[in-house]
Amino acid sequence: MLRRLLVITVPLLVALVAALGIPLASAVVQRETQSTYLDRLGDASRFASLAESALQSDRTELLRDEFNRYDDVYGITVALVSADRSVLITSRGGFDPHADLVEGGLSAALSGYSPPAGYSGWPWRTDPMVVVEPVGRDSEVVAAVVTISPTGALRGEVLRQWGLMALAGLAPMLAVVAAAWPMSRWVLRPVRRLDEATAAVAQGNLDVRADEVGGPPELRRLARSFNTMVDVVGRALNRQKAFVADASHQLRNPLASLRLAVDNLEPHVSGEHAREAHQIAVDEAEEMGRVLDTLLAATRLDSARDTEPVEIDQLLATHRAGWQALAARSGVELKITVPPGLTMQEPPGGLGSVLDELVSNAIRLANASEVVVSGAKGELHVTDNGDGLSAEEREHALQRFWRATKHQNVPGTGMGLAICAELIESAGGTLTLHDAGPGLDVKVSLSA
Repeated sequence: MLRRLLVITVPLLVALVAALGIPLASAVVQRETQSTYLDRLGDASRFASLAESALQSDRTELLRDEFNRYDDVYGITVALVSADRSVLITSRGGFDPHADLVEGGLSAALSGYSPPAGYSGWPWRTDPMVVVEPVGRDSEVVAAVVTISPTGALRGEVLRQWGLMALAGLAPMLAVVAAAWPMSRWVLRPVRRLDEATAAVAQGNLDVRADEVGGPPELRRLARSFNTMVDVVGRALNRQKAFVADASHQLRNPLASLRLAVDNLEPHVSGEHAREAHQIAVDEAEEMGRVLDTLLAATRLDSARDTEPVEIDQLLATHRAGWQALAARSGVELKITVPPGLTMQEPPGGLGSVLDELVSNAIRLANASEVVVSGAKGELHVTDNGDGLSAEEREHALQRFWRATKHQNVPGTGMGLAICAELIESAGGTLTLHDAGPGLDVKVSLSA
């Protein structure tokens, strides 16, 4: 945000300086051009006066010497052109009265008018300044004096003054830019702290609070509203977790007593139907115990938000033996084809616990003869060749307490896969189910 603010303000400042500097630069050009033109016009008028006297007395030698000395000192060509466009006197050979630079001014001068200045001393114009002054007045014009002045000095002076103006404008602009950086940081500091607070809340840290003291009043009010929102959300989540935890803990003792009482009834149960009802009661009590344990695990895992990278080789070395033992007991062949050196971001609660749940589900529930754990950069797959799930079942399989119809009589709570998906999502990844044809492919995607 700081860079974006400077990107907006600095060009505006440059545009403001340019809006002030361009008219000043144009004024400098006009002033220097006017000054040079008046100087050359004065010289041309003096030469016209001398030429008029010289032509009347038919003594042009002194005028020629005057032209030559002027050219030697200032490097300016001077010529006297008669009314019939013939060159009477010139300080430098090669003067052409019919040249485009001279033609317009010479025509006006010979008509009895002093031509206006037609030159502007912009630095990129390299053509000379031509000044033409008539000799005589009105209908008595007998000749014209032409001066052709090089403009290098004029353009150099314009550039020099432009440079001074640029330095004069650049110094305060740099000062403003230098002051804008810390000032922008100071102005945006409350916004940056609020952004950091929102990022921390998004990562699950509900203890962070925004700064309500510094910054403009609008940001302080926003910070107070943000802190109030975090307080409300935090209290709601804490009450929810506390309710689940307290309910689970409070139910554990009565459930244990119920389970003990049901077990103690076994010697007193006679008859086939009574024993069947007793076994149902025992199974339901065990199922309630598993549900309570799952709720407690979900409560603990929901509060875990930190992630860290984990080496898949080390993880597999720790869990491989348990998976193979479970597969051997179930008569399932387990294959692990994960490439070495793979590293992934570990979700809260551990990636190993997620893979334990996925491999266990594939072995226990898929009715498969083979389960394959494979991997690539940024993803792991647990694939079986069993019955699989339909598209509708895959859509609902990640919901808590959902169980497929064919798994209703298999021990389980319907929470494991949903908790695994939530853990992967909390680490910035995804857990998705795909048809393996036959079987099911559970794909875990995490940043490498």
